[in-house]
Amino acid sequence: MTVLLGNDILNTPIPGGGDKESDKVAENINNIQKKTLLIEGMTCAACSNRVEKALNKLEGVEKASVNLSSNKALVFYNPKVVNEQILVQAVEKAGYKAEILSEEDKEKAKLLREKEIKSLRRSFIISAILSLPLLIAMFFHMAGRMNILTNGYFQMLLATPVQFIIGSRFYKGAYHSLRGKAANMDVLISLGTSAAYFYSVYNLINGVHEYYFEASAVIITLILLGKLFEAIAKGKTSDAIKKLMELRPKTARVYRDGKEIEISIDDIDVGDVIVVRPGESLPVDGIVMEGASAVDESMLTGESIPVEKKEGDVVIGATINKTGSFKYKATKVGKDTMLSQIISMVEDAQGSKAPVQRLADKISGIFVPVVLGIALITFIVFSRLDSFNTGLINAVSVLVIACPCALGLATPTAIMVGTGKGAEHGILIKSGEHLELAHKLTTIVLDKTGTITKGSPEVVYVEKLTDIDENKLIEITAAVENTSEHPLGEAVVKYARSKGIEFYETKEFNAIPGKGIKAIYDGKKVAIGNRALIKENLIEIDDNIEEKIAELENKGQTVIIVSIDNEINGIIGIADKIKESSYEAIKKMKEMGLELYMITGDNERTAKAIAREVSIENVIAEVLPENKEKIVSSLKKEGKIVGMVGDGINDAPALASADVGFAIGTGTDIAIEASDITLIKGDLNGVVTAIRLSHKTMRTIKQNLFWAFFYNTIGIPFAALGYLNPMIAGAAMAFSSVSVVSNSLRLRNFK
Repeated sequence: MTVLLGNDILNTPIPGGGDKESDKVAENINNIQKKTLLIEGMTCAACSNRVEKALNKLEGVEKASVNLSSNKALVFYNPKVVNEQILVQAVEKAGYKAEILSEEDKEKAKLLREKEIKSLRRSFIISAILSLPLLIAMFFHMAGRMNILTNGYFQMLLATPVQFIIGSRFYKGAYHSLRGKAANMDVLISLGTSAAYFYSVYNLINGVHEYYFEASAVIITLILLGKLFEAIAKGKTSDAIKKLMELRPKTARVYRDGKEIEISIDDIDVGDVIVVRPGESLPVDGIVMEGASAVDESMLTGESIPVEKKEGDVVIGATINKTGSFKYKATKVGKDTMLSQIISMVEDAQGSKAPVQRLADKISGIFVPVVLGIALITFIVFSRLDSFNTGLINAVSVLVIACPCALGLATPTAIMVGTGKGAEHGILIKSGEHLELAHKLTTIVLDKTGTITKGSPEVVYVEKLTDIDENKLIEITAAVENTSEHPLGEAVVKYARSKGIEFYETKEFNAIPGKGIKAIYDGKKVAIGNRALIKENLIEIDDNIEEKIAELENKGQTVIIVSIDNEINGIIGIADKIKESSYEAIKKMKEMGLELYMITGDNERTAKAIAREVSIENVIAEVLPENKEKIVSSLKKEGKIVGMVGDGINDAPALASADVGFAIGTGTDIAIEASDITLIKGDLNGVVTAIRLSHKTMRTIKQNLFWAFFYNTIGIPFAALGYLNPMIAGAAMAFSSVSVVSNSLRLRNFK
């Protein structure tokens, strides 16, 4: 077992704060704000890439991330430099519609998707009805049987509305794209189908009985079918958000003016007293005032066993009351409730971009111009070697099969399903970047108190060392500790109250971080803390006391020494029990090949005892709160990819500095804010699940990218050489998008 003291690992200067922490500090200094933009008109990776570039070019925009799958852009910007109107104008200049999505407009994205599905379904049905006779005519023509269906003017009559009315969306998209000095899949489809259509018109006018009206119409029909399937499947990727939203009840019963009335949950105010009966969902967060019950919190924690709630306990909105009735006071309403924050966090994560997507974005940026070049070369070569017809058909096939839809959907669909699945398991992942990075971790640093242990220490041993009365020793200690917010102090206060011992206020209270506390009580100078504090006050610890302290520490107890008027009067042993789940979780982490460190402010002996019990070899003890972040940074400097797990305010800098910070959800709001992944259940098994989910999601993304590249790289040469009919190319392109989204949806089976 390697045990380092806080000072040992810090003997070389380390710059304070990691990159992420610097970013967060910069955000505060620069007053960075976040806005979500809802974007209409994006059809492929080239579109989302162009919108992202347009936003990132703006002065004052710190970072913009565009998600093709959710049709949203997440923008971090300085409102002193750039405003919302400029953001919208930049998107519109790039050729797309945009509007700011406010907290109240969360339904807009859903309504937009439903409108898109309805429009695509209607367009597809009309297009299919008009294209079917053209497809049948092709077979009659091949069989040499001429009739009304093979008549060129009749075919043009059917193909024209498909090409210019139903297909107008592609022309509009191509126009906006080219106006924005770029090319997207709409350009490819417009060029390909227009070439087939106008060449057919040219032949019809010149009396040549070779028409390709069916090719242009059927390609548009198949692409619309693919887009319809894609839109439906994309809607399923955000099922997690829908499920969370459905958990909220619409109304609540509250006491107002001495009467119980039913109101909308939107009208609940902080301080309202709410009545909940068995089987009902809690409308908002609050504190139980009267009554008791068991509450099903599985929507938060994934834990199916209901949690007993009594007076003074915190309850969370959208959890389900199982047995008794109770009244509780609303403490958080509207967007401040935990459920609203969870929904917001999941939406932000689903709208974010994983670093792996940069590869797809780079390729899509140059892909369309390259395809146009290949199509032109194909046309010229085959026109000369064979015929104009062959050159045209092969070029059209190249344009159609090369549409990079699947490439743009490969990453965001998997991220959306992955982060949503995490939320179902009580794991809130703040962005795609952290979901991707989690599976690369090599080292996990675990805070001891509240992370490995329950975080609720109990007094297990008291020994007076002078003729002082034991109850008096507890009274003095509890009185001084009552002003402190330290868990060890709370344990002493709780112990005193359980024994009915009363105490009074202290004077001149002074907390010495990492050492203990000092105060005046009943005219006596009291110092309570560890060896460092006692020695700092020039009080000698004799061998007998040292031996007793060592014995307790070897049992895993934290010992506080009580000194009154410069004399050691007693020692108190406090134990923080290890969570049952910690044993299993640590075992699983070791099986995954992760290097584990336990970090604690406790002394060496206590730290070793706890570490030995949970089988952690690397222990860093006697760490002052301000040094936790420096230790994480020093491990990163050694080339390790570090995950930090903590729950306290003093863990926040370390959580921000780590490559991935995991906050125990039962901990402080500051720790949760500083972290990248929040484990709502407060269970270390959540770290294991998050890493496994990261592995699974990244494997899905790689599969998606493979299939997206496979279709294009294999399809283009086949199309260029004339082995793919344009209609088959259109079907293959549509199938590639659907297959990528369907593969992402398999993540919903993750357990």
